[in-house]
Amino acid sequence: MSVGEMFANSTPEQMAAGMAAWQAWHKATGGAVVDLGAPLDKSTTLTGGSHAAEKTAITGYSILQAESIDEAAALLKGHPHFHMPGSSVQILECVPLPGM
Repeated sequence: MSVGEMFANSTPEQMAAGMAAWQAWHKATGGAVVDLGAPLDKSTTLTGGSHAAEKTAITGYSILQAESIDEAAALLKGHPHFHMPGSSVQILECVPLPGM
């Protein structure tokens, strides 16, 4: 089920509970969230000037400020996605460009 379909099939009570979980996690990070992010749905892959719709497992993003991957992992304890069966969170590190 896509994120859009999940939202469309949720009751107002389910949506409110979901937002409350996000707000609680956000507060628990103590200001480490730089950008709370957004849900993601449709995906298109570009190759050599052409593009095609694709399905992606990435359904959202948030940007955190942490000193290490381990610190980021600790900040993600209690993340709302862990309450959904089969869900996972992938941590990616932003690397500064030399000279920028």
